[in-house]
Amino acid sequence: MEINEQVALLMQGTEYGDEAMKAAMAAELRDRLVEAQKEGRPLKIYCGYDPRTTDLHLGHTVTMRKLRQFQELGHEVTFLIGNYTSLIGDPSDKDKLRPLLTPEQVQANARTYAEQAFRILDPEKTRIRYNAEWLSQLSFAELIQLASNFTIQQFLTRENFKLRWEKNEAVYLHETFYAIMQGYDAYALRCDVQVGGTDQLFNIMTAARKIMTAKGEKPNIGVILSILPGTDGVVKMSKSLGNHIPINTNAEDMYGKVMSIPDMAMPSFSRLVTRWSPAEIAALEKGVKDGTLHPRDAKMKLALEIVSAFYGEELAQAAQESFIRLFQQHDNPEEMPEFKLEAGQSVVDVMIAAGLASTRSEARRLVEQKGVKLDGEVLGNPQEAFPHAGVLQVGKRRFVRVVA
Repeated sequence: MEINEQVALLMQGTEYGDEAMKAAMAAELRDRLVEAQKEGRPLKIYCGYDPRTTDLHLGHTVTMRKLRQFQELGHEVTFLIGNYTSLIGDPSDKDKLRPLLTPEQVQANARTYAEQAFRILDPEKTRIRYNAEWLSQLSFAELIQLASNFTIQQFLTRENFKLRWEKNEAVYLHETFYAIMQGYDAYALRCDVQVGGTDQLFNIMTAARKIMTAKGEKPNIGVILSILPGTDGVVKMSKSLGNHIPINTNAEDMYGKVMSIPDMAMPSFSRLVTRWSPAEIAALEKGVKDGTLHPRDAKMKLALEIVSAFYGEELAQAAQESFIRLFQQHDNPEEMPEFKLEAGQSVVDVMIAAGLASTRSEARRLVEQKGVKLDGEVLGNPQEAFPHAGVLQVGKRRFVRVVA
């Protein structure tokens, strides 16, 4: 792939909030690629991940997909686990204080990160590092020297800190350490490129580049990626908001959730979580725009591509066929779990016991919202005795065969 083609692919999905900054990063990336090619070496790339949870969703994989693109172009990738920065927690995308984690919680979460990341990254071409290696060794004098590169005003003008300040809510001093720690990560690794989301703009474009320059190193290039919206197509994907697509699920569930996103979100998903090239994405969008490709068919192509990346072509194709059967032909799935009905069980009892609802209040709510069917008939009373054996459906994708 020619240098300009590499730049187009690697800058796909980036967002800086400033076109001049985006152009400057693209130019720096092109120059660094040319330089590396002349020297006969790969670029060194890294992205940091704070293991503050064990459950990753599709939004977490946006930067991993970009790292994989760098790998496929022959560059060297470091997957940095922030087992030290996690002790503070990044305040960049929060309007309140993050709870502090214990080292034991961080260690437990970190164990799952690499395993999930290797569903996207090539494990043979990925270096795993932990930032406790160097951050735990910093002296107080060194921290003072690093902090001298920043002003209090720089932190207080950041949006989330500013909002808390204006609402007279506490902004804790230790929260300002996070950007400094991440900046030192960049210096310690001395990579050519750092990948991150727009919530990392200050940490990468200001803190990391400033610290690297102050310590006599060439500043790394920031590849800043847009934030993936959730299944609502508007708000950032988040487990707490219930608009997330988990990666530890199954092919059918992932396919169905991608198909549930609004049409307006398709461009973001195409650029951020597929393996498609800029030309392939442009062709798909042109087809939708000129009417030669129906938006539903474009979304099916998108869902098939995303699921294939995680579960392979065979399972993705099976998930698509199941979706067509279930939603376009209104058939029940060919395979579903079975539940043995016991005497005296109510509708709510069966839903709880069969794992179709986690609490009795949730089960009642689903019935009251007419989201529960037995053999295609809506069940209206959550407390009634379960009517008879048959196919119990909750929502659009959950089915259980109830047998007497």
